[in-house]
Amino acid sequence: MSQGIVKEVEQQYLKPEIPQFRVGDTVDVATRIVEGDKERIQVFSGTVIMRKGSGMNEMFTVRRIVNNEGVERIFPVNSPLIAKVTVKRSGQIRRAKLFYLRDRVGKATKLSEKKVKKVEVPADQAAAETATA
Repeated sequence: MSQGIVKEVEQQYLKPEIPQFRVGDTVDVATRIVEGDKERIQVFSGTVIMRKGSGMNEMFTVRRIVNNEGVERIFPVNSPLIAKVTVKRSGQIRRAKLFYLRDRVGKATKLSEKKVKKVEVPADQAAAETATA
């Protein structure tokens, strides 16, 4: 019973559009930074190495290399301080958590890119779509 009440209260704080990204994707996370009375957007780019939790407690970790030093940041998915998350490239992985990237250096940290399947459309249907557009 109490879980239903908690979910009901959480519902108003959830973002209506959760960005679609997965572990292994290279993303740009635009965060709002408030300095005094000014607000600016700062972008943190890196590879998503972990996603955990659900609902209001959902978090994701982004890792990047700066000056030969690994930097990781944990972001709440539903935080109002996250302006947007854009996916630069999708990585092909076979794990849920990519902690093994912490031990790697240089080109070994690159993940192979996921191949997108192209769907062939019959010629008559393609011609009809271009005519309506």
